[in-house]
Amino acid sequence: MSRMAQVLVLARYEDEVMEPLTRPDDTRTWRGKFEQIPDWFVGGWYIEFFRAGQRSGLLADLEALPWNNPECVQVLLHDEDDDCFGLWMFKDGALVEVSIPGTKRIHTPPPSWWGDSPRPGSLWRTDGPNGEVLVATHSPEHEQDPRLSW
Repeated sequence: MSRMAQVLVLARYEDEVMEPLTRPDDTRTWRGKFEQIPDWFVGGWYIEFFRAGQRSGLLADLEALPWNNPECVQVLLHDEDDDCFGLWMFKDGALVEVSIPGTKRIHTPPPSWWGDSPRPGSLWRTDGPNGEVLVATHSPEHEQDPRLSW
């Protein structure tokens, strides 16, 4: 299924740690490789996905890297339906989404054709003109898909 998404990894002086993810590897569950952002003072890498199935397992691979300073790693994820990038950082050894003021991850019921792919919701701004309407469409927690599409 077509599903555009971008990922940025910001991590100071972690070039050697990120190096394996800058090479193609057919054994990974996700497709592609990170590109280093040129001429940045501190380390930055990006990758873009065009299909939902191309990115599954990405967060697990980032978590498994031997980071020198995991507390300084920032992962910015943007799915095509998000209003802005979401921020993920390490907490207790796992990458978790960090709340950003003025935003909320909204979970809506999937369309009938969606199938069994994970549905992570969309990160929407809540402080804009449609903020209250968007939050009102949010599904109850028991209806939300707990699986990561990343």
